[in-house]
Amino acid sequence: MNLLEYFARHHREILQATLEHVWLVGIAMLLAVAVGVPLGVLVARQPWLARPILGGANIAETIPSLALFGFLLPVPWLGDRAERIAIAALALYALLPIIRNTAAGITGVDRAIRDAARGMGMTEWQILFQVELPLSFSTMLAGIRVATVLTVGIATIAAAVGAGGLGEFIFRGLAMVNNQLILAGAIPAALLALIADFLLGVCERRLQPARS
Repeated sequence: MNLLEYFARHHREILQATLEHVWLVGIAMLLAVAVGVPLGVLVARQPWLARPILGGANIAETIPSLALFGFLLPVPWLGDRAERIAIAALALYALLPIIRNTAAGITGVDRAIRDAARGMGMTEWQILFQVELPLSFSTMLAGIRVATVLTVGIATIAAAVGAGGLGEFIFRGLAMVNNQLILAGAIPAALLALIADFLLGVCERRLQPARS
């Protein structure tokens, strides 16, 4: 049985695993954005916090993925369900590019624009939400794009703790020395990463500020 026949025969299983994969990545990215963007704003506002915040995100990034999943197993509440462990680990991996690009985007806003906003009587919160964040959104989206592609790949490791996803085919294929099983997980995962990169890249280009 060739690869195409295998995909045709097991398309429901592959689709189910793909949906699980997308769910894990989607929830992890929402969590990473919810945490990473405020941390990036904090780094831009308080540069002295850049070293501890970015250093902590860097440390999480350097831990081998399988080891990080293992470290989270004994954590209360997270260890109760494999999906929680997977989502927490994936969110940690996604933080660094989101924090870094958010901080870079905000600090890259022209000071004259900030001064003009202050001159109009805008508060610091209004400047942040109405000026800085909109102008830096394309830079932030570039970080989210990198984090999403990275997370799609790492999410295949989630199968090691029983969280499901396309990694189930890869691990089963490795155990059985079956290339068709490995490719049944690897090819959809690669396609998901390419699709996410393309769609977020289109959004990033469209949201770039117009150059004068």
